[in-house]
Amino acid sequence: MAAWTAVARQASNLTRLSFPRSASQGSSLIHRRGLAGGGDHHGPPKVNCWQDPLSPSKWKEEHFVIVSLSGWGLLFYGGYKFFTRGKKDNNAEKVGDASH
Repeated sequence: MAAWTAVARQASNLTRLSFPRSASQGSSLIHRRGLAGGGDHHGPPKVNCWQDPLSPSKWKEEHFVIVSLSGWGLLFYGGYKFFTRGKKDNNAEKVGDASH
């Protein structure tokens, strides 16, 4: 059902674009970009994380995500290595002690 609706909508758009009835109606079919302008940004400009490493609020969003995920990964890996470091096989030490 949805496929038929999409096909009908596409056909009506095609006929509307192919045969404009008058000059004024033809000009109304030109697509306007509306609010898609890229020149008017709000707030301070964003910078790369290596240009201003001490203020994460100024970083670009994708750099903030990469640095944050890397930091969390480093924290978990460091914690894993710290807490599993003391669990060694004690049999090798006992064999060495018995030979003295």
